[in-house]
Parts: sequence; structure tokens; C-alpha cells
Amino acid sequence: MSAVKLFAVRKTLDAKPRLTVSLLSFALPIALWCIVSYVPFIWHPMMEIEQPGSVSYFKEAMLVEKKLFDEEKASALENNLEVPTGVRANPIYLPAPHEVISAFYTSFTTEPRRRSEKWLHESLWDSIQVIFWGFVLSSIIGVPLGILAGTYDFFSRLFEPFIEFFRYLPAPAFGALAVAILGIYQAPKIAIIFIGTFFQQVLVIANTTRKLDNSLLEAAQTLGAKNKSLLFRVVVPGVLPDLYRDMRILLGWAWTYLIVAELIGTSSGITWFITQQARYKNFDNVFAAIIMIGIIGLTFDLLLSTLGKRLFPWQKPEAKI
Repeated sequence: MSAVKLFAVRKTLDAKPRLTVSLLSFALPIALWCIVSYVPFIWHPMMEIEQPGSVSYFKEAMLVEKKLFDEEKASALENNLEVPTGVRANPIYLPAPHEVISAFYTSFTTEPRRRSEKWLHESLWDSIQVIFWGFVLSSIIGVPLGILAGTYDFFSRLFEPFIEFFRYLPAPAFGALAVAILGIYQAPKIAIIFIGTFFQQVLVIANTTRKLDNSLLEAAQTLGAKNKSLLFRVVVPGVLPDLYRDMRILLGWAWTYLIVAELIGTSSGITWFITQQARYKNFDNVFAAIIMIGIIGLTFDLLLSTLGKRLFPWQKPEAKI
């Protein structure tokens, strides 16, 4: 395909180029990660000790700063002592791709160190439940308020000024209050997800509702529709496809609050797993867990996208995989 077609303004790519470019969006970061991990002269600021030589505090497989290694090596040469040897390496907090891939398996099969701790799949399930209930409760209240605010100026003036103010308040700031009121278990975590999505949800849905073509309302009024009929038989059906798309985006916002939410009260969920593995310096497991969150979120989004195509087949297809 020519460059003209690839970069045509507001034109959708054909199916094959679109898939190729979508795959590149994942391939390029992975390629950069591989280069940084496997090519020594790109960025390997540490030295992994192979033989400690005469340096007493050097241990085999130990990571040290390259500058320190060079100083000790020069000192050993100067004093005719056994010279330490090592290879260039990245810091422990930057595992290579193959180590993270291995961790995807071992993190599920490795038993927790303590009986009171949960397996990874149990932690993931706890996190999914927090996201689900926080977002569902937010949507039950936020969607109707957003539609009302986008339809009637009265409700817009009643709701939106305060919501505009409140949405700038960081949700984690309410953590201590949520624990004091709701306890230390899952309820305060759900509350943080609710606070993090509800106020944005009302404003986004109100804005989407206002974009409904006025000609549809005028045509319905010409046919004798009243306020209630306009709302339930014109506005709601008219904005439903765009509202569904907004909800998918807002669900992604809910996932971004997960880590903060799970730090409140008792330790649980995928956040607990990440914290524990970082404490043990198992950064391959930390990367694996973070990527798992992305995979779960993307999987849910793709499932919702497929469902949306079935629910609203008349909508223009989205430019996604």
C-alpha cells in the first residue's frame, strides 16, 4: 500500500494494513525492550560478577555498578592480585522478556510463602470483583444522571457545577474516610473505584447525550411526542451506541484506580501480589503481574467491542483489531 493511502486524512485503512499496524503497536515496544535487555552496548549499567577474584565482598552473580567494578579491577591489577571478572548486565528491576514470560507460568504455579497468603489467581479474582462492583455501582447512578444532565438544562445546572468541582479531588484522598466508614476489607476499595469513575462518568455521558441530532427531537415533537416520550423513546435509544462506547472507555479508567484502591485497608488483590514480589525482589513476577492487568483489561475491552457490534450492527465499524 502506498504512503498516500496509509496517511490519508480521516480514511480507514483496509483490513490487512490495519491489522499489521495494530500488531506493530505491540511489536515496537517489545522490540525496544529486547534491545535494551539483550544488546550490551545499548544500556547495561551494571556488572554481573562471574569470578570475584581478590575482592572479598564480591560474590558470584552479584550485580555491582560498572564504575565500582572498574575501580576494583584496576586496584587488583595494580597490586598484582587476582582480577575479578564479570559481564555487562541490566539492574535487577529490569528483567529480560524471557524471564517475564517464564514468570507468567511460575507465578501461577508457585505456592505462596505463607498459608495466609493467596495464590495469584485468587488475587486476580479479588481485583476483578473490586473493579466490577465499583464500576457497576458507579454506572447505576452515573448513567441516569448523565442522561438527565445532557437532556434537561435544569438537571445540567443542578448536577454539573458541583460535579465539575468534585472531579478534581483525587479519589485516593478519600481512602482514610472510606476505611473509617466502610471498614478495612473490600468495601473501601470499591468506594475508591466508584469515586474515581462516577464524576467523570456523569460529565462524559452528559456531553455524549448533548450530541444527539436535534432533528430527531424536532421530528418526534412534530409527531406529538411529549417530554417523557422524548427521553425514553428518542434520547436514550439515540445515544445508546455512543453511550456504550463511553462505558468501555470509562471501564479502562476504573482499572487505573485499582492499584491505589487496593492499598487501602487490608492488603489484597493483584496489588498485594505485586507488593510482595517487589519486597522479595522478584521483579520478573512484578512485570508479569502488571502485564496481566493489561491483558485482562484488553480482553474485556475486546469482548465488549465484539458485543457492541452485535448490539449495534448499524454503527460504523471501529478501527481496531
